[in-house]
Amino acid sequence: MRIISLQSGSNGNCVYVEAAGVKLLFDAGISGKAAQQRLADAGGDIRKVDALIISHDHRDHVASAGIFQRKFGHTLHITQQTLTAATCRCGLGKLGEIRHFESGGTFEVGDALIHAIPTPHDAADGCGFVVEAEGKRVGILTDLGHVFSGLADVIETLDALLLESNYDPDMLRTGFYPAFLKARIAGPHGHISNNEAATLVKKHGRRLNWLCIGHLSDENNTPQLALETNRKIIGNALPIFLAGRHAASETMEV
Repeated sequence: MRIISLQSGSNGNCVYVEAAGVKLLFDAGISGKAAQQRLADAGGDIRKVDALIISHDHRDHVASAGIFQRKFGHTLHITQQTLTAATCRCGLGKLGEIRHFESGGTFEVGDALIHAIPTPHDAADGCGFVVEAEGKRVGILTDLGHVFSGLADVIETLDALLLESNYDPDMLRTGFYPAFLKARIAGPHGHISNNEAATLVKKHGRRLNWLCIGHLSDENNTPQLALETNRKIIGNALPIFLAGRHAASETMEV
């Protein structure tokens, strides 16, 4: 399996996964031009993607879904609730082929299984994903809300993981955000911190071949701090990659 984060953060998200001959894109929160160029730079062809799979209705994950579909011919996989909310929020435009999946369910694209993991993030019907193929399981788990019941059990089954490491608690506490926004980010429907992400992996990531941290806040985190915090808690044995806010990651394999 090959995984590339084309971009990760509140300014836009898109992840490419290739497994068992199937090519998948998770989320479409960046421009079609950026996604096409970054995937091409990594040796891929966005027009050969078999499915575009949307996690939830926030703009940084779904704003370009209609553009991707019209420009590249992607089949759109999305829950009905997410589609309804995203249409109201973003105005997706005319859509072609749509396939609905259920939060908490599993669906197939070719020989790949995609497990949709319900999350308590403040979205209409948010999901994280586990891609299962070729005897491997890779998690794409961002916008989690909080460390919810069952999350550790999912992580224990994974061979590789892209996990949000959104904020540093001290930077959030002393930063310029208004109180209501600080409460939203650190609350039960927001994001998980560097410390929470690292602790999850330390306790439950025994099977992992690597960790990629992503969805870093631009105002309440830094790449260096996120990497340092995760490395301090997890230790040096596990490779840790970074999914950045402004460029594609390296190609990660498992």
